[in-house]
Amino acid sequence: MTKYIFVTGGVVSSLGKGISAATIGALLQARGYKIKIRKLDPYLNIDPGTMSPYQHGEVYVTDDGAETDLDLGHYERFLGIKLSSKDTISGGKIYWDVLNRERRGDYLGATVQMIPHVTDCIKEYIKSGITDEDFVICEIGGTVGDIEGLIFLEAIRQLANEVGRRNSMFVHLTLIPYIEAAHELKTKPSQQAVKSLLEKGIQADLLLCRSSHPISESDRAKLALFCNLNPKNVIPALDLTSIYKVPMAYAKEQVAERIMEHFGLDEKEIVDLSKWEKIEGYLNAYKKEVTIAVVGKYFEVSDAYKSLNEAIFHAGIANNVKVNVKTIDSQKLEEMNGEDIKEAFKDISGILVPGGFGVRGVLGKMKAIEFARENNVPFFGICLGMQLAVIEFARNVLGIKDAFSTEFDENCKPLICLMETYEKDGKVIQRTKDSDKGGTLRLGAYPCVIEKGSLAYKVYGEDKISERHRHRYELDMSYEKDLVAKGMIISGKSPDKVLPEIVEIKDHKFFIGVQFHPEFQSTPFKPHPVFENFIKASIG
Repeated sequence: MTKYIFVTGGVVSSLGKGISAATIGALLQARGYKIKIRKLDPYLNIDPGTMSPYQHGEVYVTDDGAETDLDLGHYERFLGIKLSSKDTISGGKIYWDVLNRERRGDYLGATVQMIPHVTDCIKEYIKSGITDEDFVICEIGGTVGDIEGLIFLEAIRQLANEVGRRNSMFVHLTLIPYIEAAHELKTKPSQQAVKSLLEKGIQADLLLCRSSHPISESDRAKLALFCNLNPKNVIPALDLTSIYKVPMAYAKEQVAERIMEHFGLDEKEIVDLSKWEKIEGYLNAYKKEVTIAVVGKYFEVSDAYKSLNEAIFHAGIANNVKVNVKTIDSQKLEEMNGEDIKEAFKDISGILVPGGFGVRGVLGKMKAIEFARENNVPFFGICLGMQLAVIEFARNVLGIKDAFSTEFDENCKPLICLMETYEKDGKVIQRTKDSDKGGTLRLGAYPCVIEKGSLAYKVYGEDKISERHRHRYELDMSYEKDLVAKGMIISGKSPDKVLPEIVEIKDHKFFIGVQFHPEFQSTPFKPHPVFENFIKASIG
């Protein structure tokens, strides 16, 4: 029978529930078990698609076009599995579903209530699509005590009772703060968090204790006593220099053994953690360093470029170098010229311009692209970064001074325009600039055909690829001849040759822009080829 592991959090958010859930999955995979992993987010948005990066961090996109929480990125990178829209559930999606059922008359005149109707809907989502998986790991977003999360906790309490306590487990991640003035760790916040969880009818089976300082045996014993746990089920989760060290750290603390013991499973004879050992070896022994500039505008929130930063790190593994990232605020770059621009990119070996929305900082990104193009500095543009590379080229090489995107100026010479139709669920849908913002971008995996002999072909080593998208505006293909005449080619296109996917400049050390988001398909075990070759060119 499939077994369920529910991961909750207490005291504060951003403790690393997603990394812990992914790590638990990785340790079970190392024992040969098949894993399904899901994220339950109690907020009332249907998905994170319309949320600001300043509030929520990046929006991660799956192959089937779901705009999801960034934790799904951790899941895919750690576990090497493809997730879908069925693996992410929000409070908004649940209530939307329940209310639509009520309108259709599915409840046969019953008074629709939180229990059983909402809890039943949550449980249906958790159990849906399960085939031969040994474990389903469910992370519940937020912290215990959040008002919007109460119904989710009730749902997993019910589900645990339905499948039986031998087939379910509650893992609680909590914080053990260190009080500098007193020079001691404090366990009381975690005690209160576990007590709050117990008030919801859930007894934690395993306690993962985040801390910046080692946790003494006496503190572990105190936590065990007040949280109704065996001391060996109180696990230190100390701060580490890299998230990719977490699996080996949890393995050392015998997290998987505690899980196996809980479910009454015998330990496997073969436990293969070699790929994690290899990464830890890289982290401790890389030979060289290289510095690249990332020119963006969401740097106030560290998670805004989460997958991008991870893909850069993966490319470092592939090239056996440490990649140092210098963040440059594109809005500040707008005010610079000449020597100031040179100074901003001093000691930089490559320039990367990522995606984004809105006009703020756009001209600064274009100055960075111009510097890379004119000074033969390796350049990599993603989504908006690709579009701005074409606009910069049109303005400064083709001489079209008012070339721009209608996203920013409706009265410009439109190189980049709104895609007025898109396909969703097999239907062609019309769209205007006033249409709903949520879920109306070109989302998910789309095929791309690459021109043989191009840089893109050299990078990928094949002429047919599939990459994930998240954008609303497209490059106007009518400018292709003018661009090619001056040295910029569109080397990747949709199979029908209507939509441009990759642009590059031939006579340049490395200059490539992609309309899609390759960072969503990079893992530490299989770095994305564009990132890998960009870093390789930057080293050279």
